Amino acid sequence: MPGSTFGTLFRVTTAGESHGPGNVCIVDGCPPGLPLSVDDLVPDLERRKPGQSRIVTPRKEDDTPEILSGVFEGRTTGTPIAVLIRNQDQRSKDYGDIKDKYRPGHADFTFDAKFGFRDYRGGGRSSARETTARVAAGAIARKLLREAHGIEVLGMVHQVGELIASIPDPADVTLEQVEVNPVRCPDADMAVKMEEHIKEVRKQQDSIGGAATVVAKHIPAGWGEPVFDKLKADLGKALFSLPAVLGVEYGQGFGVATTRGTEHSDTFVPDDGKAPPIATDTNRHGGLLGGISSGMPIVFRCAVKPTSSIPQERPTVDNEGNPTTLATKGRHDPCLLPRFVPMAEAMVLLVLADHMLRQRATRALDA
Repeated sequence: MPGSTFGTLFRVTTAGESHGPGNVCIVDGCPPGLPLSVDDLVPDLERRKPGQSRIVTPRKEDDTPEILSGVFEGRTTGTPIAVLIRNQDQRSKDYGDIKDKYRPGHADFTFDAKFGFRDYRGGGRSSARETTARVAAGAIARKLLREAHGIEVLGMVHQVGELIASIPDPADVTLEQVEVNPVRCPDADMAVKMEEHIKEVRKQQDSIGGAATVVAKHIPAGWGEPVFDKLKADLGKALFSLPAVLGVEYGQGFGVATTRGTEHSDTFVPDDGKAPPIATDTNRHGGLLGGISSGMPIVFRCAVKPTSSIPQERPTVDNEGNPTTLATKGRHDPCLLPRFVPMAEAMVLLVLADHMLRQRATRALDA
């Protein structure tokens, strides 16, 4: 299937469906000698997996990764790394009723339009279950970026419905602040309200959307390519490739529509803690200038739609265009945001690992 490989030098290929035997990622381009084990992959997969709280899908999956190749005696060999995450708790019978019907908001119709055939069990390849492979690959990228530059990437929920958290500076948020509650919102008081709101929406047999922020810290200045392969463009594509993402912005984002140049441009200032020793006094540019990293934290935000799978009966059509109705069975998240966070982190990590290697190639004569 075209479009299942991502990246230029740090390349990731994924395969698998929601109700198939499992999901696989192959990571090609990871340098040799990186210490790597299953234990490095488990924390991110644990944060993504279903059944982790009462506000996500109750589907039970261990999501235990198996490293099949590319690692010997605890270190990467420089050859492709293959990781398998098996599916264990499929209930394909829940989807028998939609074999010939199109679920509103899903890719059922568009998959049929493209391929003339589809795996209707849980959405097949279009299901967010596919992101287990991305998160496993992202965990490898996380280890590489930490070892090479001390880079940290952290996502957080900042909005659920009309509830918006107070997060003065995402770069100051810690993993502990995010993981202390099931919503993954660092504003503790707002997290309580968000959790109750999600529970109430679930009782109403409905779902709710929201937004997440992802911040990447300690990125050296100079990463990214001019014109088509700008770092912002690759990050935008990566985040838009995730299921349910309908909007992506960075820095001041759509806020620039009402600002003037004197208000938006960040002033350069000396910073002895950086190499080169330059920073900006504010970060309205979100860590990217001309699509190239400035050395300031890179800050992206994603708008995530409400889960399309809801148990309320709704009108639709079948694959012949005949009017009918359906109520989606199965187990689904009433709000995608809590489990979206590690998915978004993974895609940012994959882009950064790729551009780290590309920058090394660009400045090869500096070595």
